[in-house]
Amino acid sequence: QLHRRGFRCLDGVDGSAGMLERARSTGLYQELRLCVLGREPLPAPAEHYDAVTVVGALGEGQVPSTVLPELLRVTKPGGFLCLTTRSSPSNLRYKAELEAALGRLEQRGAWQKLLAQEVEYWERATSEEESTQGTGYISGVVYIYQKCPVPNLEEG
Repeated sequence: QLHRRGFRCLDGVDGSAGMLERARSTGLYQELRLCVLGREPLPAPAEHYDAVTVVGALGEGQVPSTVLPELLRVTKPGGFLCLTTRSSPSNLRYKAELEAALGRLEQRGAWQKLLAQEVEYWERATSEEESTQGTGYISGVVYIYQKCPVPNLEEG
């Protein structure tokens, strides 16, 4: 969808070489690198990207919420971060932890929340226990933040 809307400079990272190969086969990415988010720094300089997205990785047993400062590091001041997580029963503890970390960074002035939107039919459930009210789907949340610009320091 991003490519269809004119975004052409897309880089990607994943902890799985197989997933990187799948991404490479789309022809949509300029750079694809192996990186385990939360365990190693992103392979990009500070303030490099206009926007950073993490979809389908922020969840229980996947990428820890401690990755947030690293995502901020590679985002330009004034740039955007789009993050998602599931609202399924098995992910509620992680979601609460993630939202607490998001809030702490906002309180510190690192970024400003622009959107936190629940999506009822986020993805197909793999079990009836995970299904939201028997719909066969898992709900999720999309968060959009804008990194705060670096304040100008006045000499004096």
